[in-house]
Amino acid sequence: MDLSQAECVIKSLIREIAQECADRGHSISETLGAFMVKAVVLDPRYEFNVDRRLTKTDVHKLIMVCVDRLLETERPSLDTIKMQIYFDMNYTSRAALQSVFPQTELGTFLALTKKDKERQLNELSLIVSGIRLFNKNCKKGGEGIDDLPAILNEALPATKQNIKSELQPTQQLVYHYTAIIERLEKSRQQCYETDGLHDKLKEALYNVRQHEVFLCIILTEIITCDKQVEMLQEQLNKRMDELNTVVKSKATVPTAQVYPHFIYLSNLWSSLQDEMVLLSVFSNLINNLDPYLGTHSQLFPDGVIGPLLEGVDVKTDEERLNKASEDEINPIDFMNREWIFPEDTLLYHQLTMQYRGFCAYTLGARHGLLLRGNPNIGILKYQEKYYTFSSKEAATAFAQKPDYYITQATEEAKHFPELIQLLELHQQFTSVAPYAQPERCLRPIVKCDSCTQTDTHILEPNIVRSYEWNEWELRRKAIKLANLRQKVTRYMQTTLSHMRRDNATQVYLPKNRAVQTKRDNSCNVPKPQVFYAGLRGGNVTEPTRVNKFNLTRAVDET
Repeated sequence: MDLSQAECVIKSLIREIAQECADRGHSISETLGAFMVKAVVLDPRYEFNVDRRLTKTDVHKLIMVCVDRLLETERPSLDTIKMQIYFDMNYTSRAALQSVFPQTELGTFLALTKKDKERQLNELSLIVSGIRLFNKNCKKGGEGIDDLPAILNEALPATKQNIKSELQPTQQLVYHYTAIIERLEKSRQQCYETDGLHDKLKEALYNVRQHEVFLCIILTEIITCDKQVEMLQEQLNKRMDELNTVVKSKATVPTAQVYPHFIYLSNLWSSLQDEMVLLSVFSNLINNLDPYLGTHSQLFPDGVIGPLLEGVDVKTDEERLNKASEDEINPIDFMNREWIFPEDTLLYHQLTMQYRGFCAYTLGARHGLLLRGNPNIGILKYQEKYYTFSSKEAATAFAQKPDYYITQATEEAKHFPELIQLLELHQQFTSVAPYAQPERCLRPIVKCDSCTQTDTHILEPNIVRSYEWNEWELRRKAIKLANLRQKVTRYMQTTLSHMRRDNATQVYLPKNRAVQTKRDNSCNVPKPQVFYAGLRGGNVTEPTRVNKFNLTRAVDET
């Protein structure tokens, strides 16, 4: 099945799930349906094998399971997933805030053919805005312009106070649920999951933890917005003073001197407007997150939570961190592990902690319990990732078997899919993309003309110094490597050999040889010497007569 067919199948599944939910009186979004399909497939309890093709029975089972989970209105897990989807689809970070050209002016804008006209109109708009702002500051005009600095100075503290008032009860619920779960783990041990109370408490804990994380993100953005507004106001006042110095009471001023000031004023005011829009987005986010906290409050009202908290020591995150700060890991005890401490590095605040800063040990070893990690104990760097822990004992246990606890945390996230977003586990689950990026899994196939510039050397140079282009030099090297005078080449012929043939070899057997060696003796035998005379000089009439003379000396001759 190719990519287009797979996308069609997934879209068909999501449509059938949405239709089935609509028939039962519930409307869901495509993003929620797509995430639920992935969550059910990843959950080992349903035994879906992603490596094989799904049969009709598997597809029907997948649809029914997804519909049943989407209609479980009494589970905080579904509320948490919906809250995550809403936040990611509506959260606008400071880097993503851009100015968009109004659609109503698009026709007029496209009618202009020359770029000079476009540039002149843009500059004219900025200059007019700057002049109106300057006139408003001089109290000589600028009617209809709101006092953005005053509005922001009033709205920012109110928004921060609103977030803190929302954050306080949420954190109190976090502490209550955490304390109750710890009590169940200690008292009931293996039986605490029989009635499902433990799972419901964990889902409630994840729900309020996610709400706490979102509120902290918004609070951080509001603090940044406050600093940005303060800086913009200082620049605006400074530019106004400079412009007053240039203009003063002059009747005419060269445009080259004042126009840059007007343009700069307009840009500063536009930045203040962006901060106003951003503040409005965050305020709406805060108010719209409350409906996703209703299920856990219905399951665990004060009448249910009160008896469970009797005799329980409820600890806040700050109290846990302060208690564990006294214990610190000794890196010498872990020679094969790398530990980092906040005071040892200047880039500590830029480190990205795994599991969003929650304890890596308790997440895997204590059935998904979320406790804040304390960096002062020691930050473990393992496989280029950073882990924090709630206690020295937790850090010690995790450092001994990190792979085991990482796997346990991943398995826990398969049973509770809201943990994928809450703990930022998208790298462990590559098939699950963030909610704000649904096009990664269901992106349509589009075609467009495009061009790409390829770098000349995109890979590191790998020059082989032993490369030789000369064929004869290669042969000489081959002879040296073979060393045929001292090596024996052997080969064998099998039934699978190419172009097999019968072969025979003639072998010369070794010969028996004897060797006589020289031996010294007391006597020295004379060397035989014979001389032949008359071998040359004969003719036809007189035949040749050969005389033999023995010149060998006698043995007894001295």
